[in-house]
This record gives sequence, C-alpha cells and structure tokens, in this order.
Amino acid sequence: MRGICSICVLSTSVTTIMSFFLLYNATQNSIIMAKKTIEVDIKKKIDLSATKNGKNGAMLPFSKEEIIADYRVANQSRIASIIGRREVLTGKAKFGIFGDGKEVAQIAMAKAFQYGDWRAGYYRDQTFMFATGTSDLQKFFAQLYAHADPTADPASAGRMMNAHFSTRSLHADGTWRDQMKLKNSSPDFSPTAGHMPRLVGLGYASKLYRENAALHDMATFSDHGNEVAFGTIGNASTSEGLFFEAINAAGVLKIPMIISIWDDEYGISVPAEYQTTKESISKALAGFEAEPGGDGYLFYIVKGWDYHALCEAYLSGVPKVRETHTPALFHITEMTQPQGHSTSGSQERYKSKERLAWEVEHDCNKKMREWMIANHVIGESALDQIEKEDKEVVTEAKSRAFESFLHPIKEDIISVGGLLGELSSQCSLGNEVAGIKTELENSSEPYNRDVVSGVRKALRLANVEESAAKEKLKLWLAARLKKAEDEYSSCLYSGSADSAMKVTEVKPIFSDKSQEINGSQIMVNCFDAAFSRDPRIFAIGEDIGKIGDVNKGMDGLQEKYGEIRITDTGIREATILGQAIGAAMRGLKPIIEIQYLDYLLYALETLSDDLATLRWRTKGGQKAPVIVRTRGHRLEGVWHSGSPMGMIINAIRGMYVLVPRNMVQAAGFYNTMLQSDDSALIIEVLNGYRLKEKLPDNIGAFTLPLGVPEILKEGSDVTLVTYGACCRIAQDAMQELDRFGISVELIDVQSLLPFDIHGIISKSLAKTNRIVFLDEDVPGGATAFMMQEVLEKQGGYKLLDSSPVTITSKAHRPAYGSDGDYFSKSNSDDIFNAIYGMMSEAEPTKYPKF
Repeated sequence: MRGICSICVLSTSVTTIMSFFLLYNATQNSIIMAKKTIEVDIKKKIDLSATKNGKNGAMLPFSKEEIIADYRVANQSRIASIIGRREVLTGKAKFGIFGDGKEVAQIAMAKAFQYGDWRAGYYRDQTFMFATGTSDLQKFFAQLYAHADPTADPASAGRMMNAHFSTRSLHADGTWRDQMKLKNSSPDFSPTAGHMPRLVGLGYASKLYRENAALHDMATFSDHGNEVAFGTIGNASTSEGLFFEAINAAGVLKIPMIISIWDDEYGISVPAEYQTTKESISKALAGFEAEPGGDGYLFYIVKGWDYHALCEAYLSGVPKVRETHTPALFHITEMTQPQGHSTSGSQERYKSKERLAWEVEHDCNKKMREWMIANHVIGESALDQIEKEDKEVVTEAKSRAFESFLHPIKEDIISVGGLLGELSSQCSLGNEVAGIKTELENSSEPYNRDVVSGVRKALRLANVEESAAKEKLKLWLAARLKKAEDEYSSCLYSGSADSAMKVTEVKPIFSDKSQEINGSQIMVNCFDAAFSRDPRIFAIGEDIGKIGDVNKGMDGLQEKYGEIRITDTGIREATILGQAIGAAMRGLKPIIEIQYLDYLLYALETLSDDLATLRWRTKGGQKAPVIVRTRGHRLEGVWHSGSPMGMIINAIRGMYVLVPRNMVQAAGFYNTMLQSDDSALIIEVLNGYRLKEKLPDNIGAFTLPLGVPEILKEGSDVTLVTYGACCRIAQDAMQELDRFGISVELIDVQSLLPFDIHGIISKSLAKTNRIVFLDEDVPGGATAFMMQEVLEKQGGYKLLDSSPVTITSKAHRPAYGSDGDYFSKSNSDDIFNAIYGMMSEAEPTKYPKF
C-alpha cells in the first residue's frame, strides 16, 4: 500500500497527517501572514522556514510516537557518520563521506516517497535511505568496508565507495522485479551533478507511462505514470552544466521530478559567494518559477533544521508534482556539515570560528531535539536514554558488518594456512613459506588481497620444486581468482537469457521482389517495423520527429506513431541520453539520437560514468538497455567528420560499439539490440543514406550477430582489417592493388566491442602472414586496439612474416573541403602505398619501390 514512508511508521494515516496540517495552518494563519510567508500554492514560491517553530503548545503534525521514531532515525544516522569517520581514520575503511547535517530534511522527504517512486541522488543521502527502508545500518557499514557480497552490500557489492546507494531492480537471473512493490533508488556516483540527466529520464518515464495508452498494462513498472523521480544534490554541485541542462529539460518536458538541494553554503572549502550567482540557487533560477496559469517549477524554500516546515513542504508539494506532472525545486537552506566534507580534510582550515559556532547552534538534529522538548513530545531525560540506546544499536550494526566482512577472509586463512604448512615441509625454502603462514594468521584485520598475495609469494618460493602441497595451493589460488573475477569484474555486460550475445542470428532474406532503395529508407523500414511490434520502444533526439531526422532515417514515423513515441528535443545531448537511461531503468526501450558522432562528446561523461558502468557497479542489480544512434566518419569539416573511435571504445566499456558499413547491416544490429537487455552505440555511415541498397524482405526480423567479422573479399597476400566507411575506401584501393598482382583479404570487423569473438582475423592471418589495420581515427586509436586484439589476445604475432601496419588519419581534426579530407584522412592512395610497400619489403624484385 502506498503511503507516508518512514522507518517505524506507526498508526498515523495520510488523512490524519493532512488533517493535522490543515488545523495547524488555520491556527497559525495570523502568524504566517504577519511574517509574510507565502501560502503553499502550486502557482507560487513558498518560504516555509518562518512557520512557528519550537514554541510550547504548537500543534503537532504527527503523533508523538512517529516524531520520536523520526528522531531516532536521524540520530542513528548521525552516530553512523561519526563512527564511520572513526573507522576510516583508524584504517578499517579506506575513505568516508557521510550525510551528517542533512538528516532532518531527508526524514521529511522520505515521508512523501512512495512505492514505485525513484531516487537519483548523491552521496549524502544515507538518512533518506534508512528512513525509506531501502538501506540499513549494517548495509551502510558493509559498503564502508567494501564487502564484495551483494547480500551484505546490495547497492554495489563493494564496488562503489561508501554512501553510494542503490536498490536492486533485477532478480538474480537478470529479469525485472516488480518496481511498484519497491521503493527504488538508481545508483549514485561521485562526479558531481552527473546523476542529473538520469533523474530527468526517471521522471520522463512517468510521462510516457501516463500519455502512451499502450503502456498502461505494464503494471509492474508504473501506475499510469503517477510515480515521482526524487533527485538530491549539494548546493555547490548546482554550478555544474549538467545541473542546468537537466533543470531546463525537465521544465520543458513537464515531468514529475523533484530536485532537493542540500545547501550548506560551501563546496568543500569554497563558499557560496564563489559558487552561485546571488549566493542562492533558488534566486538564480527564479526565472524557472511557475507563474499563475503558466509552465515552470514549483519552488519551496525551507530551512534544513526546521522539522515541521520541512514535513509540511514535502507532504504538500510532492502530491502536486505527482498529480500535475509539474517539476519542483526544494531549496533546503541553512544546512550544516558537522564533520566537514569527508575524511580527507578538516573544515577548520577554511571555516571561521564564527561559522563553526553557528553550525553547532543550527545543527538540524540539535534543533529537532529542542523542538521536541519545547513541544512536550518527549522529555530530556527520555531523550538521553534513547540516544544512549541508539549508540548501542549503531555500534552493534557496525560490529556485525565488520565481522561479516572478516569471516570469509579468516576462513580462507584457515584453509590456506593448512596448505602453507604442508608446503613449508616439502620445499627447500620452507622457513620463508612458514613465515608467510604466520604473518597471515597473526593479522587481526586482513584483506582478501593479503591472502592471495601470500599464496602467490609462496608459490614463487616453491617455483622450481614439485610437491603435492604446491599443486593443492595452485588449485586453491585458481579457484580464489575465479571467485575474485566474479566479485570484482563480473556483470560488465548482460549474462541473462536476453543478452545481446545470445540473440539468435536470422539471415536477411532477399528475393526478386526486394526493392533497391536509398539507405535512409532502409532505416525507415527497420524502425517502422520496430515501433509497430513493441510499444515500449520510443525515440528521442534533435530533429527526428517532424522532419524524420536530418538524414530522413525516421521520415514519416512521427506522423504514424505519434509525438509521444518519436519526439523532437532541444540541443542537449547529455539529457537526451539521460532521458533514455532513466526510462530504460523503468522497463522501456529507448533509441536516442546524437545527431553526429562528433557531438557524442557532450554526452560522453554520462555515457562513461553512468550508462556503461550501470550494470557493473551494481553487480547486476540494475540495467538500462539503451540504444544510442549516431552517424559519423566522412563528411566535411572539423566537427562533422570525426571518428574518435579509440576515445569511445576506451571510455564506454560496458556498452557494445557497433560500426556497420551500410544501412542493411545497421538494421540488423538494431533488430539484435532491441531483442536484448544490453546497451549499445550504433554508428551509421554518414554518407551512406543516399546510396542504394536492397531492402530485405524480413527487414524487421533479421538479426546480425555481435563480434563476428565478415570477410568481404578473400585474398592470399595481405589481411586488411577495417570497418564502417573505410570498407568502401579499402575496396577502391584493392582494385588498384589487383592490377599489381597483390591479393588482399578484406575483413569488416562490424563491431569493435565485442571484437572478433571467434578469431576469424587470426585465421586469415595464418593464411596471409601479413596484416594491415585501417580506419580514420587518430594514430594509436582504434587501429592500435584492433592490433592488440589480434596480435596479443589472439596470438597473431606468431604468424607474422612482416611488421604489422596501421593506416590512420592525421593526429589533428580533419580539415575542411575535399582537399582537407584527402590530406587529413586515410584514403585509397595511402592504403595502396602502405600495402604495396609491405609487399615490396618482402619481395623487392617482384614489387620494386616506386
């Protein structure tokens, strides 16, 4: 049942709470008007921080029991921050960042957070997680210790540093859980404001679920779009461009998104005067405020230590957002940070004594304590007893978490100790092996690395000697490293039944009736089939709607399927991607367009830090099957002809990078990815939309396997490896090479991630013994990647009769015009010269130098 959310919520109902608020507002109306506090209204900005606070006899918004329960959550969270910092400073944990000073506001926000809602926050929200029941004290400390077990740390299985929260949206087999029975949190990450694009997407999903009737039966993901996306951010991080882009996008989209800004007036050591215009983000964003009858944001400005005002703001504001899909900004001011920014420094270095004294006086927990006593919620001596009990509760949770972390390590030490004892009696350097055993057994707080490193040292000591103990130890090490692979490196890509690598290949079917049409129409037919078969699929991007994208790849589809399915956006690549990530996390299948490959840079941080790492950093707890569509390679000018493939493939491991040479191949990749639960970047060839291709009879059904190169032409002298637009250039060069008697085997890799999973290229190299890697990236870019894959990973170096060659573009961006293209990028003459030169070196008589 949906309702007010809190740990230990007692019998107070939503109706009772709101009745209290109505009565409270009526009795306090004269005071509010006298202080000129603006009434809570959807059309107006409000400042609730001036409501009556801390006075005897004030009407209470909740039962006394619930207020006490709220305080206990806040107090336990504060104690956890204090103890957590101590654990770092004593060496038990590596780094600590905590939510002290933000507790009371997060208690209030949690009361409005319902089942099915989503959070996209940052690393100060521990109290909110406790209050909503989406985390607890033991899990909090397990993450602090980096316990690599999802049952101990469900948020990340030890992969993210502490206070990076998330919930698990997936079952162990990778299928979706019922999100409407969960209070959902997307995973935090450290780059400030980096979560804001995803927040937009989480809210945008509610818009899609409400406005697309074909989605109304997806009851495990949405209740007709009534879910709210809750975002949190620190005041200093609102200076980031991603924050402003997301705020603008949400206002344009009119989505149920709330952003709470925890404002303690500092960004580490930098005060607000250096951070924000007018030293207030709500003042700086005043133009976004909704006017009567107009669009925009609801504004709520509340002091972070005012429990009553905070509760009233969230419980009155969030329902309006939920009902009307109007975004809201909650600027929570006068917050404090009792322990400073993190364990990496001391705030005494940059805050004045006066400021530090003010923070002590305005500490939110202290203020709530005073308010409770003044309003006869609980007496001081009873509070003292509660706080004593709370410290014991937190200490016990910390101890349980640490013991749980240490237990498997100590079990390993026992097992390894026996094997090391055997080995010490069977090798000539037994004393040193015995020393390793003793060191491990005497360690009071060992890490897994200590055990594995000790075993490796022992095996080195026994390297030249054979013994039964040594073989046992090698078997133990192999098993432990396999376990470590699962603990730290698994789930980069999907392992579920819906993995893109498990999609059944279906060949394209061509017949006498197959039309020869422009490449752009191939894409239209592919997308038309996709939209018709699956209502979850939607597309967003610049110019894709009304004009069907700048290259007509979606021509006419908005008119056929409606604006909610195929939607134009503003020029804002990061939040276009963010819309897709959030929606995909909520069960939808987005195709988003970045208009040109060069502009992928605007979204690269979000691609790299968020989408590509999402499944890995939650250890399979969450997924976002996003397809990023773009076009690139050859055209004209610095910013329309880039091919930064090395940058891309090294930045977005965790996504597939697919580089089809034509539109039929691209359609096959779209069909494959739309059946999968993986994410991918698909790069269409920019100058291929007007080239004629045959339309497969099964355009909506055929699939192309990932990681399987295609041999476009067989040859015997040289293997030429390339992809995308360079395939045609290579074919031009090969015609000239044929005239000189040089036989080239041309291979289109088709996908860079994954790359040649069956070793097709090394098999070709075994035949030719010479290899050339061609693309139009910078030197050392994707050609170097391909070379490593073939020569190192596939062992191709053993097959070489000549030094391998890479043919790339220049180190600079491509210059403008036809001449700029020729002299900046790899061309057919370069290919001819490189391959002819290779053959000339091998057989100078047959192929004399020019």
